[in-house]
Amino acid sequence: MDNCKLKDLWKKDEGMSFQGWDFSYLDNRWENESLPWDYKSLLKGYLKPELQLLDMGTGGGEFLLSLRHPYEKTAVTEAWDPNVKLCDKKLAPLGICVRRVYDDNHLPFEDNRFDIIINRHEAYSASEVNRVLKPNGVFVTQQVGAMNNASLSKRLIKGFTPQYPQNFLSNKLDELREASFEILYGNEYFPYLHFFDVGAVVYFAGIIEWEFPGFSVDRCFDELLSLHEELKIKPYIESTEHRYIIAARNIKQH
Repeated sequence: MDNCKLKDLWKKDEGMSFQGWDFSYLDNRWENESLPWDYKSLLKGYLKPELQLLDMGTGGGEFLLSLRHPYEKTAVTEAWDPNVKLCDKKLAPLGICVRRVYDDNHLPFEDNRFDIIINRHEAYSASEVNRVLKPNGVFVTQQVGAMNNASLSKRLIKGFTPQYPQNFLSNKLDELREASFEILYGNEYFPYLHFFDVGAVVYFAGIIEWEFPGFSVDRCFDELLSLHEELKIKPYIESTEHRYIIAARNIKQH
């Protein structure tokens, strides 16, 4: 296939829409290494039906709904406009409290509102989580670390440097301890991520724009051609992810 046809093909992937946090468009075009922990199992160990729950950065609410927590005891936050609209349409009619956030340092809830706060891949302020969490309340978060896809980002984006170079488990544990949390569990891992075609990389990089700043097929075409040549001798394009998980209890005084 000549370069013009390749560019046209990749531009189709670049133009595909994305909603919620659903990567099903890449089914059979990539594979992720499993993490050594299960976020859902860990948080469900702390989640009871009578507890007031907040899901920070719920996306489209897909994961939240799988927990089957009582809707009237559930609240969510979301910052990205398309997902806010999706939550208003999908979650609010169920009785779930939907709030938009504009600033990680200000959650739109009163003090001591929640028994448990969960957060998967959403930015947070430890002191603000402390404020809205009840004494002895639990915070469970799985996060994307500083080195997530950095090796692939460097191949596509000239002069790339990680946006949050201090985002490692050890630093975040220290922050939580300083904000009056007791650490219940922490783990960190660097799983592989394999892409089986360049178009899958294009789709992914276009969505994860904070890891691939300025990416487009036009701007990065030479780099994409290099990946295309690599696939002629290798079965996949490899990237390395970075994940960590924390469960912590709020030990502030009443």
